[in-house]
Amino acid sequence: MSRPRPSRPDRPRRRGWRASLALGATGVLLLGLAACGGDSEADSDGKITLTVATFNEFGYEELIKEYMELNPDIKVVQKKTGTWEEHRDNLYTKLAAGSGLSDIEAIEGDGMPAILEEADAFVDLTDDEVDGRWLDWKQKAGTTSDGRLIGYGTDIGPEGICYRADLFEKAGLPTDRAEVAKLFESWDSYFETGKEFIKKVPGTAWYDSSKGTSQAMINQLEYPFEDADNNVVATTNPEVKRVFDTVTSMQAAGLATNLDQWSNDWVAAFQNDGFATMACPGWMLGVIEGNADGVTGWDIADAFPGGGGNWGGSFLTVPAQSEHPEEAKALAAWLTAPEQQLKAFEAKGTFPSQVEALDDPVLTGATNAFFNDAPTGEILSNRAQAVTIQPYKGPKYADIITAFQNAVLRVDEGQESPDEAWESFVADVERIG
Repeated sequence: MSRPRPSRPDRPRRRGWRASLALGATGVLLLGLAACGGDSEADSDGKITLTVATFNEFGYEELIKEYMELNPDIKVVQKKTGTWEEHRDNLYTKLAAGSGLSDIEAIEGDGMPAILEEADAFVDLTDDEVDGRWLDWKQKAGTTSDGRLIGYGTDIGPEGICYRADLFEKAGLPTDRAEVAKLFESWDSYFETGKEFIKKVPGTAWYDSSKGTSQAMINQLEYPFEDADNNVVATTNPEVKRVFDTVTSMQAAGLATNLDQWSNDWVAAFQNDGFATMACPGWMLGVIEGNADGVTGWDIADAFPGGGGNWGGSFLTVPAQSEHPEEAKALAAWLTAPEQQLKAFEAKGTFPSQVEALDDPVLTGATNAFFNDAPTGEILSNRAQAVTIQPYKGPKYADIITAFQNAVLRVDEGQESPDEAWESFVADVERIG
């Protein structure tokens, strides 16, 4: 997920989509994928035009100019949409149709499982030159079960905890980020601190939303919703039920805002001392700074309850529709090299997923004035290297996480009791199949 990313997890897709996508991919194969034609073209002066379709902010504007200077026979055109959802809908439509895709298509991390299911519609990007470029779990997320590399990793979302130091001081809690980090060593200590906080600062919740907190906890489970064979285990997995019970019980204890993350009320809460902490992947820093414009006191701790967690991050793919797949592959490889991803980080704050970039002084020396001059580069690099588990995301992951978070939200909004919401979640999962 590149930041800022004001988009929610994938909405449940219509059941007919996978069938239409499969038919579209089959049709592409029957016609000859490379011959279907994407958006690439040849200029009258002989230049090859490559199109790059992205969403939100990848930080590629200046990089694209640089690439064209280095490759005068190539013209690169970026097509940028506001959100992953908008980009995704266009992607799926054109993928099913068998034509019309850009030479490079960006894919949000939670969308990669569905893309891997349709790997024949994309170019295998495997290349000795890029082997080992990414963190192991990032490269694995873009690789098919038979070893084809379909997505080159762009950014990742290592998570810390962002907090309002001024509100901590009001509650008599430590404010120094090293001392604050000790409060966040486990989910138990995080929640217990929250219970003390709300006693001292009535009217302010401990964290921003149950949905965001539940997402952070799900991100630490290896097989939350599907097992390695893509069998759905969401409703029988005791770890998933534990997350649900925890966040709904903390909501009942008054720790959550009860607001839907990304809603207008959630945005407004940044301005009215609505909450004191939140799970904070790297791309969230820009979201906080934008929503909390004029508010002082924000900081970030080099800690995350339970160890490490990653939320978000994207990939670049090359559809087989491209008329210039080798040139597109070369561009995608260049854009996702450590040197270029560091420049993207400087431009838009997108945290790189490349191993070499994590130790680069450009990254480790970066600070953020809005967050009390916190060494955000060093903190997020530490958080990235603390990630030991990435949830397995089968083809139904996006639908199930949406159903799970909707169930949590219904409890927050008082529509259902926790027991009723869990039963509704079970029914939703049965419908997903």
